[in-house]
Amino acid sequence: MYIAYIVITVLNIAYNVFGAVCDLIRYKPIVTAMEKAKVPISWLPTLGWLKAAGALGLLVGFVLPMIGTAAAVGIVLFYVCAIITHLRVRDYSFGLAAVFLLLSVGALTLRLVNV
Repeated sequence: MYIAYIVITVLNIAYNVFGAVCDLIRYKPIVTAMEKAKVPISWLPTLGWLKAAGALGLLVGFVLPMIGTAAAVGIVLFYVCAIITHLRVRDYSFGLAAVFLLLSVGALTLRLVNV
């Protein structure tokens, strides 16, 4: 079970770092998705830094489990809010956010099992 936790958490870290970089460099598909969801483009740096902080928290969680748990909860909430934001404007193109949410729930669940 611990190996599954490590694999899922490392994938989660990688995806969140990738998402953070895409937000910070204002990757065109991300900007398009933000516009469809009616999220101000000026929020992209903040959202990117939140993803980066979550990834860092998951990484630190390998040494300090409570930090990892808090980071996993934060990332789950982040993606729940992302999906709600898309649904709010009837934009159903949130498949990637749903995948990230499932990965985040998996990391949180496995973190709680392995505490």
